[in-house]
Amino acid sequence: MTALSRLHARLFGALESVAPVLIPTLARLIFAGTLLVYYWNSGLTKLGDGIGGLINLDFGAYIQILPRVFDATGYDPSQLGLFARLVAIAGTWAEFILPALIVLGLLTRLAALGMIGFVIVQSYVDVVGHGAGADDIGGWFDGTPSALILDQRAFWVFLLLVLVLRGAGPLSLDALLRRQINTSDTSLPQPR
Repeated sequence: MTALSRLHARLFGALESVAPVLIPTLARLIFAGTLLVYYWNSGLTKLGDGIGGLINLDFGAYIQILPRVFDATGYDPSQLGLFARLVAIAGTWAEFILPALIVLGLLTRLAALGMIGFVIVQSYVDVVGHGAGADDIGGWFDGTPSALILDQRAFWVFLLLVLVLRGAGPLSLDALLRRQINTSDTSLPQPR
């Protein structure tokens, strides 16, 4: 039994030593493989024509982001207030910027925290604004792990929470910047 305990400790001790590198790096890789293109494609559906389309969003952007508000205006974008327009623009830009930051490993903790907020708002809009049905909403502990909102998005949030708690890991722009800052800090005279 002692030999088995030692083998267990040696094996999992080795895994524990690579966990700080492996966990955040795999979290970013999994995010890139599963959610990056999903969010970028979603953002592309909201852009208007040309470079001005970054601010003058497509009609569908308001339907997707602010369904009830847009319905109340009779689907007339000119009737939307400045705040509603800014919310739609910020939501659209977030679908490009936050995933890119996560994949690059730049400002990762803030970007992942922003994405968690985004997923929560997205889920709220899907349920309240678009009237997602019970099958899409799902329920925990129901034996059916395939609901789009409570089940799948719980995994998304958990993945993002790993990045909030652990950071981007050593293979990231965050780590590169941290090394640069630490290098430049040691060359400065130290106060006495």
